[in-house]
Amino acid sequence: MGDKRDNFVRLAEARVSKAMQSIRVIGNLANRNNYEYSDDDVRRIVSALRSEIDSLQGRFSKSDARDRPTFKLPR
Repeated sequence: MGDKRDNFVRLAEARVSKAMQSIRVIGNLANRNNYEYSDDDVRRIVSALRSEIDSLQGRFSKSDARDRPTFKLPR
């Protein structure tokens, strides 16, 4: 049982750290000197991230897997 726990801790720490860094990089898009975006774009980004967090939480509380949607902004 210790090996499974060790693997979980090792992978969780690495993957959560990577996800947190990715979210910080998405936050860099808020710089209006470099990017142009609408409030609707922001709502869509935040909604997509929240949806993935909800899916993640569901996977820990249930055994059924959900479809993995992709994220696209309108052009």
